[in-house]
Amino acid sequence: MGNEYANSEMRLHRRLAPFSFLYGIGVGLRNMLFDWNVLPSEHFPIPVICIGNLSVGGTGKTPHTEYLIRLLKTKYRVAVLSRGYKRRSSGFVLATATTSARDLGDEPYQMKHKFPDVQVAVDTDRRRGIRNLLRLPEEVRPEIILLDDAFQHRYVSPSFSIVLTDVHRLFYEDRLLPVGLLREPVRGVERADVVIVTKCESGMKPIDFRVIENNMNLQPWQQLFFTCIVYDEIVPVFPEEARSLRREEIREDEDVLAIAGIASPEPFVREVKRYSKRVVSMLFPDHHAFNKADFRKLEAVFGEMRSSGKLIIVTEKDAARLRETAALPSEWRSVLYYLPIAVEFYNGSAFDEKVEKHLMEFYKKG
Repeated sequence: MGNEYANSEMRLHRRLAPFSFLYGIGVGLRNMLFDWNVLPSEHFPIPVICIGNLSVGGTGKTPHTEYLIRLLKTKYRVAVLSRGYKRRSSGFVLATATTSARDLGDEPYQMKHKFPDVQVAVDTDRRRGIRNLLRLPEEVRPEIILLDDAFQHRYVSPSFSIVLTDVHRLFYEDRLLPVGLLREPVRGVERADVVIVTKCESGMKPIDFRVIENNMNLQPWQQLFFTCIVYDEIVPVFPEEARSLRREEIREDEDVLAIAGIASPEPFVREVKRYSKRVVSMLFPDHHAFNKADFRKLEAVFGEMRSSGKLIIVTEKDAARLRETAALPSEWRSVLYYLPIAVEFYNGSAFDEKVEKHLMEFYKKG
């Protein structure tokens, strides 16, 4: 059976290879036009830090952006600019306390909800978005802009670029779309100042890190870092209706429904299974918009659970959408929690120093 699957996958790759080749030519030509200054790439008078990747799919851009927010917000006025994937609005939108997830998209809404004092904006045209942020009144005008998922948006020339790659699908092992998940050829990583290998496992040994570092073949000026996912205590999605709950208060025989609409749900499900031995997971596509049919299906599963204190735990990103979903069953509000996610660096102080050194040098030149 395994050989049949492998053979089928090889046949599919062979059929898609010509499209991947043509895609690579197109992307390579576009990059050359930027490299040769035929296409314009705009510089800005404040530091612009780009967080992106070479591939499509979830590499952990949002928690890494949030790491940078925590690192910088006590010293600088920080703004985050994203395209606002799957939002219902258009053009430039600057988030306020009342701006909805529909107008911002999941991740920007999550960041604004978590960091209310940080400017969060969305715009598919990143140059226009930066210009609008720089037009804000002086007392709130950002001193640093974090560009979320913009490594291929080359009309902006960032002052510092960070490329993320999932340890389970490292970019040098991947292939161009549509055969693989790469948005551009591997050599595009040379535009990065820093590469971060994300979602590392606790069992990784020093030799594993060295093998990855050797295979990266980075340039002398580039620096490689490794991060892992860490989770905090679960948080009520509706704190006014659900009690605070710590992990040790959840019984091992308590029924838990884990719901995820993210690109890589495996770590989330694995973490929830540490809470209880009776976990049922329901997985949906990334950025999934939950509808009445979904809730009917979920209610049927949840209704079959029999323990007295059964819970629903969702991802932090899904919580952003569910807060505003009218079809959410009202009885769920008292048992609905989300699991906050963050990242931890294996060599975090060195990363912090790298970013802070860049900012000091940028302002010194200015």
